[in-house]
Amino acid sequence: MTPYIAEFFGTALMILLGDGVCANVGLAKSKGNGSGWIVIATGWGLAVMVAVYAFASQSGAHLNPAITIGLAAIGQFPLAKVPGYIVAQIAGAVLGGALVWLTYLPHWKETPDAASTKLSIFCTIPAIRCPMANLMCETIGATVLVFGALSIPASHNLTQPGWATGFGPLLIGLLIFAIGLSLGGPTGYAINPARDLGPRIAHAILPIAGKGGSDWGYAWVPIVGPIVGGVLGAFAYKAILG
Repeated sequence: MTPYIAEFFGTALMILLGDGVCANVGLAKSKGNGSGWIVIATGWGLAVMVAVYAFASQSGAHLNPAITIGLAAIGQFPLAKVPGYIVAQIAGAVLGGALVWLTYLPHWKETPDAASTKLSIFCTIPAIRCPMANLMCETIGATVLVFGALSIPASHNLTQPGWATGFGPLLIGLLIFAIGLSLGGPTGYAINPARDLGPRIAHAILPIAGKGGSDWGYAWVPIVGPIVGGVLGAFAYKAILG
């Protein structure tokens, strides 16, 4: 399997499980309906963990343009591979969004609130729409993500051979869980341009019953913020711990 194919399927799996928990909580008549933010944050952490375990050996399981660009910015990933990784990640996220739609197919027409419920299953919607503050939130969250993702599996933490492989994905999942609990409230914590853009594209093109618009006016925030944060997090790691 090529790294690009691994990034495609890894991101699709992450989105299927991550947006899937949003659908389970948000859609009417789902058995998880109304179970709340803790369930969403937990589901997203586990979604990332599963995808990283599955595909880390094939591509490094970036699954996120912010991580790919951040690693390239500090010389830990070849610049020539960056475009291919990003295309694979976004395409995989589109597939993941489509699979969530299929999984919950009967529930869309049972859910009347198109804008704040159906769209938020696919992509992020800010709790208070203030683009500069939303951008800052996404930047801070992605900075923590990349700094943590570089720090956790480093040799000074997981010292024994194989420990980074065995425990790293689990701990990265807990990092996502922590970011969701602590920093996710203002924007829904995209912290990943592909995670937001791919499913937003899926929302725009799929025949989702009763859907509203895809809110393209906000879409730049969860793209730009995580990319800036990814670069900042990578340089912070290099300066402090690298």
